[in-house]
Amino acid sequence: MAYKNHMKLQFDSKSQNEAFARVVAAAFAAQLDPTIEEIADIKTAVSEAVTNAIIHGYEDHMGSVLLECSINDDILEIIIEDNGKGIEDIQQAREPLFTSKPELERSGMGFTVMETFMDEVEVISEIGKGTRVRMIKKFNSLKEE
Repeated sequence: MAYKNHMKLQFDSKSQNEAFARVVAAAFAAQLDPTIEEIADIKTAVSEAVTNAIIHGYEDHMGSVLLECSINDDILEIIIEDNGKGIEDIQQAREPLFTSKPELERSGMGFTVMETFMDEVEVISEIGKGTRVRMIKKFNSLKEE
């Protein structure tokens, strides 16, 4: 029998909410009975995506960030979405060490980290409308309840 579950959470683009988002995503993923390493991977990827939305998407003004998580059998899908300024060049933004905020001493490794810890990362962005990061993590199988 197929297992499905879904949740959405919307929060202000305050840096304090990054930790909240990563814990929520990890708690949702826990129903897949992940290893400690898999939980750490999910938390790190969510942290990077939310931080990007807050720092790059909204820069110096308040907005909202959407965290959406879905489980479909043994696949976890996480979406982080903002309605911020958007990314001019997605390919360039995905390059390791590229940062549009060197004055903030950003490492420019956000997308690289997401790609390392998740099985798939898709980025859709439109200037003036925002960015949507969709990440997929595959698990071997659901454990019997």
